[in-house]
Amino acid sequence: MNTRIRISWPQDELAATLRDTPTVKNLLAALPCESLAQTWGDEVYFSVPVNSALEKDARQVVEPGTVCFWVEGRSLALPFGPTPVSEGDECRLVARVNILGKIDFDAKKLKTVKAGDRVRVEKI
Repeated sequence: MNTRIRISWPQDELAATLRDTPTVKNLLAALPCESLAQTWGDEVYFSVPVNSALEKDARQVVEPGTVCFWVEGRSLALPFGPTPVSEGDECRLVARVNILGKIDFDAKKLKTVKAGDRVRVEKI
């Protein structure tokens, strides 16, 4: 499976390629969806209508531009740099997250997302 999604907000958009995981299947079944963005350091996150259990390869520290699912918050999390709990320049999330895929190009575009922006996620 080489499924791609578009994540758009008023200032810009980006694409991501997803892996084949149970959480990705749940997310794809819920698309398209819209939500309001929140920011936490260099991370954008927003709720999605998905329930999923923590997967065996869940991690708390990820590469910039990783598409993550925060199980407890029922949210997509898109880290692109350090968060308030990071050590140095790492992307450390608040908890272990399911790894869904990777942003295709420059994740730094996420810097233009403001808290409260309407975010849309759809298959492409």
